Amino acid sequence: MAIVLLSVSDKSGLVGFARGLTELGWTLVASGGTARTLGEAGLEVTDVAKWTGAPEMLGGRVKTLHPAIHAGILARATQSDMSELTIHQVEPIDMVVCNLYPFRETVARPDVSLQDAIEQIDIGGVTLLRAAAKNFARVTVICDPLDYGSVLSELGTTGAVAAETRRQLAVKAFAQTRDYDAAVEAYLRQAPGQASTTPLSLPASLEVRLPLAQQMRYGENPHQIAGLYAQKGLGPLGGELVQGKALSYNNLLDLDAAWSAARSFAEPTIVIVKHLSPCGIACAERLAAAFPAALTSDPVSAFGGVIAANRRIDCATAKEMNELFVEAIVAPAFDEEALECFAQHKPGCRLVVVPEAIDEVWILRSVAGGVLIQSVDLGDPPDASWRVVSQRSPSDSEMAALSFAWKAVQSVRSNAIVLARDKVTVGIGGGLPSRVDAVKLAVAKAGERARGAVMASDAFFPFSDGVEVAAEAGVTAVVQPGGSIRDEAVVAVANHLGLAMVFTGTRHFRH
Repeated sequence: MAIVLLSVSDKSGLVGFARGLTELGWTLVASGGTARTLGEAGLEVTDVAKWTGAPEMLGGRVKTLHPAIHAGILARATQSDMSELTIHQVEPIDMVVCNLYPFRETVARPDVSLQDAIEQIDIGGVTLLRAAAKNFARVTVICDPLDYGSVLSELGTTGAVAAETRRQLAVKAFAQTRDYDAAVEAYLRQAPGQASTTPLSLPASLEVRLPLAQQMRYGENPHQIAGLYAQKGLGPLGGELVQGKALSYNNLLDLDAAWSAARSFAEPTIVIVKHLSPCGIACAERLAAAFPAALTSDPVSAFGGVIAANRRIDCATAKEMNELFVEAIVAPAFDEEALECFAQHKPGCRLVVVPEAIDEVWILRSVAGGVLIQSVDLGDPPDASWRVVSQRSPSDSEMAALSFAWKAVQSVRSNAIVLARDKVTVGIGGGLPSRVDAVKLAVAKAGERARGAVMASDAFFPFSDGVEVAAEAGVTAVVQPGGSIRDEAVVAVANHLGLAMVFTGTRHFRH
């Protein structure tokens, strides 16, 4: 009679699967809570403690770690192994059904303690999975309730689990233990109380293993294949697509850029992105007022772009967006009325809800033969301080506009230039090899709105030409990191032109 050992934390589908096995003549052996669940369902089950003759110990920490269990799992289908089992009165185990303590779910709680996390580090379960997976030539291992149905079907049809099925299930089990150990290692590396005291350091080696979450129709171009790999259970940007067609490779890149920019602002903010670069950013008391302000920054480029909002999108905001063709919109939430409005007027527009921001620590980018990694740019460091370097200090209104422009420019591709009035961009230039050309582009986009605007530059001005172009267009104040060997000459030109200039001491390249 075939024997199955069951020890599961996730008990979804357990009773139905176990009942199906008993109907096929299998003997059930189970540990602790799994045995109780099966017994309460009226199934005949032998508790692991009775099977091994050894009681559970240390509050359940030791249940299945016993030769009667692991010899039964690891025994090969050879005469010598089976004879040795007989000598020691150990029964061979033909199937192991096991999933692990919910470690990831536990440490995801904001109030979790280190001790709570440690108690959710599975030992016996990992050992069971690895032992059964190692011996997949004879033993079937199941770590995912989604596989219960197919295994029962195969047993019912042929009376056995095929060798290839056992191999695939073993691969899945090894993947689960690998990812589980990686999650434990990552948590303990920055356990509670460590993040604030331990400086961020590069890992000695980099291992990135993520399941395929979505296969794209194609990549940047139709002749390229592409896919999204993400943490298990997470959708696009960690959120959910609630309307529209499947997101494309380019959609996801643009949405990520827009969402990253929008969430960096405290006030209600709209960011419009086209080809990875913002073409309009605006803050206002209401999103419905922020959107038209952002759109006026560059309405031509905004056509066919994506939009991010850092607040719930209401019906009024949705109506403001109806006249513009956009590929996708991302926000923390959408009102029911807004969803109805989009369904009626923009049924093809992709709507993505990202209710909680994922606080990424690292940014990864591939290069030929390797991967680059860097910490996320979270803006100016806490100890940064601005310094007025011009003869004229910015007025209060200029300083407010400079603060907005400085935050906005951090989301623009280098060389990055932002012209702003109040809390609205009026001209953006970026992604150009020449900083003065970026200024000229921003000025051209702004037109007459450049008069009375302020300018932010993500890095220092190597020459005074960019400042001269801005002043000629009517810009009155400039914020930049400083640090050029020609800073004195640039400041002198600013003074000659009557500009106020502020140095931040922090550069924000975005390559």
